[in-house]
Amino acid sequence: MELLLPHDVIEYILERLDVKTLLKFMTVSKQWKSTIIQCRSFQTRQMLRHKQSGKTHVAFVSLYGGSARNSGIEALRTLAVGSTVSVKIPTTWENKFYEVCNTSCDGLICLYNCYDGQCIVVNPTTRCHRTIPPCNYHLAVPFITRIRQPSPGFGKDKINGTYKVVWLYNSAELGLKNKSITTCEVFDFTTNAWRYIVPASPYLIHHIQVPLYCDGSLHWLTEGDETNVLSLDLHTETFQVIPQPPFLHGLTTPNLIMCSFDDRLCVSPRIWLQQHVMWSFDSEDKTWKKIYSIDLKRTSSALRDYITPLSVLGKDKLLLYDREFSGVQLVAYDLRTKYYDISYKCNDNAYVLCYVPSLISIL
Repeated sequence: MELLLPHDVIEYILERLDVKTLLKFMTVSKQWKSTIIQCRSFQTRQMLRHKQSGKTHVAFVSLYGGSARNSGIEALRTLAVGSTVSVKIPTTWENKFYEVCNTSCDGLICLYNCYDGQCIVVNPTTRCHRTIPPCNYHLAVPFITRIRQPSPGFGKDKINGTYKVVWLYNSAELGLKNKSITTCEVFDFTTNAWRYIVPASPYLIHHIQVPLYCDGSLHWLTEGDETNVLSLDLHTETFQVIPQPPFLHGLTTPNLIMCSFDDRLCVSPRIWLQQHVMWSFDSEDKTWKKIYSIDLKRTSSALRDYITPLSVLGKDKLLLYDREFSGVQLVAYDLRTKYYDISYKCNDNAYVLCYVPSLISIL
């Protein structure tokens, strides 16, 4: 005897399942696939529910692709924090050099090739991906003639729900006479083409950085005598300077780390062999608040000065990413005791970022 359940009850049950199980269910029931699982509203609810579970997943993007010597990370791998085994994600770009935008969005990550400017937006859970053509900058400026290498940003317009890839670079790269401005290109997924944002930012950006996405905006650190945090609202496509943090005085851009915790912009000044103090920006009252402090003097025997915060683990721990030329390790740092545990370690040099497993794709 077949048991029939109301449609909303089936949705309630399915959105509590993990992505891999739902992918299997798509082959079992064509009705569930077309009326529930492939619906963007269901995918969003399922993703948010998984995000609230507190489980942390990270993606590793090898600096050397699949050709790395003794590679423990062949191009792209994922890991559920707490597990000792990472999972290889088969790709079509195994032997190409790709870097990665340092924040994911809705379970999607954006890879880019700094040589030809090609970008790939990929869902490491479903393995769906979309290739984006080079922007005008990469067509106009040959790689060997570039003075600096700008990096793209990837994020979402929170109002319309559209995803965007953005290249912001100093106009001097194009040989323009006015070297005090920037040029901004955004990829439109509906037309599969790039377009310019006019006006672009009037502030030069520092070239040694990857823009950070959080809360509907992309963020850069500016270049010059005074460092500021520059923000691009992905809905209005307008630039603004965030009120200057109290800790920026006297610090240059390479001594600052931007990250996103709970979808909030965070900046951490690096004081060599002393500490990382993390500040969070409150977008409502436009103020900066000190939230965490990492004591490097007590962990310097195992952690380096260039550790990068990745996410919060529970109430009292942070997940840190420590990369060296000899490999990469994930570290769980206890904020109360100031001690750490190495959660995962491999012998390949890779970029690391957190993501949420989801069904969402851009096709």
